[in-house]
Order: sequence, then C-alpha cells, then structure tokens
Amino acid sequence: MTLQLKVANMACCACVNTITKAIKTVDPGAKVTADPQTKLVKVETEEPQDRIL
Repeated sequence: MTLQLKVANMACCACVNTITKAIKTVDPGAKVTADPQTKLVKVETEEPQDRIL
C-alpha cells in the first residue's frame, strides 16, 4: 500500500529523519520519501494505514 501524507510542520531534514525513524519503527521494511519543501511524505508499506498514522 502507498500512503501520501501532508505534514504541515515538516521544515527540514531533521524533521524528515524523525518521521522516517518513527515509520520504520512500525514497519522496518517501509520505503519512506519525504520532501520538506512540498511537505509531502510518501510511504510504501505492507502495514495497515492506522498503524502508520
């Protein structure tokens, strides 16, 4: 499943690292792409959406 999330408070690479670490805690195999400029996070995961959010 692919999720696309808008994270309004994401402002820098440290934010990206924090979000990525949190998602990978739930699903170590998840692929996370985040862009602080657009404030979008794309997550490719096998976990249910409610576990990622």
